[in-house]
Amino acid sequence: MEYLPAPAAPVQGHILCCQCGVPIPPNPANMCVGCLRAQVDITEGIPKQGTVHFCKQCERYLQPPGTWIQCALESRELLALCLKKIKASLSKVRLIDAGFIWTEPHSKRLKLKLTVQKEVINGAVLQQVFVVEYIVQSQMCEDCHRIEAKDFWKAVVQVRQKTVHKKTFYYLEQLILKHRLHQNTLRIKEIHDGLDFYYSSKQHAQKMVDFLQCTVPSRSKSSQRLISHDIHSNVYNYKSTFSVEIVPICKDNVVCLSPKLAQSLGNMSQICVCIRVTSTIHLIDPRTLQIAEIDGSTYWRHPFNSLFHPKQLEEFIIMDINRVHEKKKGAGAGARSNKHTLAEAWVRKTSELDTDHQYFCCTHLGHILNPGDLVLGFDLANCNLNDEFANKMNPQHIPDVVLIKKSYDRSKRQRRRNWKLKELERDREATDTDDERQYQDFLEDLEEDETIRKNVNIYRNADIPVESDTDDDGAPRISLAEMLEDLHISQDATGGEGAEMLT
Repeated sequence: MEYLPAPAAPVQGHILCCQCGVPIPPNPANMCVGCLRAQVDITEGIPKQGTVHFCKQCERYLQPPGTWIQCALESRELLALCLKKIKASLSKVRLIDAGFIWTEPHSKRLKLKLTVQKEVINGAVLQQVFVVEYIVQSQMCEDCHRIEAKDFWKAVVQVRQKTVHKKTFYYLEQLILKHRLHQNTLRIKEIHDGLDFYYSSKQHAQKMVDFLQCTVPSRSKSSQRLISHDIHSNVYNYKSTFSVEIVPICKDNVVCLSPKLAQSLGNMSQICVCIRVTSTIHLIDPRTLQIAEIDGSTYWRHPFNSLFHPKQLEEFIIMDINRVHEKKKGAGAGARSNKHTLAEAWVRKTSELDTDHQYFCCTHLGHILNPGDLVLGFDLANCNLNDEFANKMNPQHIPDVVLIKKSYDRSKRQRRRNWKLKELERDREATDTDDERQYQDFLEDLEEDETIRKNVNIYRNADIPVESDTDDDGAPRISLAEMLEDLHISQDATGGEGAEMLT
């Protein structure tokens, strides 16, 4: 039996291009690729140039008709935005690939490299690559227009405190910065007795009001004014005003409580010292170390005022001091402070050193005072108390002197203070030397009170070197462990992945 060889596979023949005569594999159009592209342009009707609008202020791109979106250079979001502008023209072809061609960020140009396919003559599929160039035009968005105008707002929060010292406002400012509550504000304006926060929406203003009520003892009320009314769509445009009043009590104030309030707080003395203002008013009785906290609602039901102005503080020198280790509690007495020490002291005014006049008082500062120390306090024996409750008190129950805090060399404390705080950007009125003095008082309070310091971001000041403790006069200081590094992050302007558009 003979075995015949298997037939060879047929070899595909070539045909000549009907236009130029070049041998080519057979195709439905009977033309080579060059002649086919010369005869048919599948990118016809697709715009090769376009424009995109970019806001320099907020670095966002306009997505028609009126949406502004955040996009980084050469990102998927920016690619989608550019393709949407020619989406209608791409409906007749098949998009295979799309990507960016690198351009200099300062050129204000975006180039897209697109690959498309389309069925042409007699079912032949033609693929073509082309470039679409977009010009980046600057246009300010509506939100930035409102911010720049500074007069366009829909809600304002007016924060007021009817007191001379601004300690509570300095503390409140640091809380706002820490919790980043200032980001949605259009403008912050400082006036003589408070701050005004302007917002573009009522919801942002309400959020600030809720934060204030949880942070400081206060009360609020709101009102709104009709600006415009569209009778066809029944749309009303209001401007809302929120008024927040903070209790007029600051740290280191001497207050006189009403008899009813003092009794409800555990039979405290009516004359008390405010040692701290956070979400509540913290009071201490310098005679017994009894402490109490008063929230905003309690204060407004039983209001009381400060007896002295901060400028009325006088300097005393400790002549003799005896610490009282045991003090019998009265009937119904409340909790006592564990951070203070009760002491009995004989003091003399530094302005009366040439006399023998001394004052006896009880103080809560026995843990830091020694004979010869200087201390600031108020003289109640030689003053006229214009207060409703103090005038009705038995004179024997009113102390001669109330000591507030130990006195240190302020210039030395400022010179070695190697930390700093951040401040809100706001429109200020003309500042005077009294504002600077009050700010220094607040900084000293942070050094002396660890409880308040925990709620504040304190930053290391690299311009001031760290001093040794050889020249330490005992003044409270903040440790380096409590300080944060003040970072300055610069934007990447190389035009790489994720870089922002330079303007």
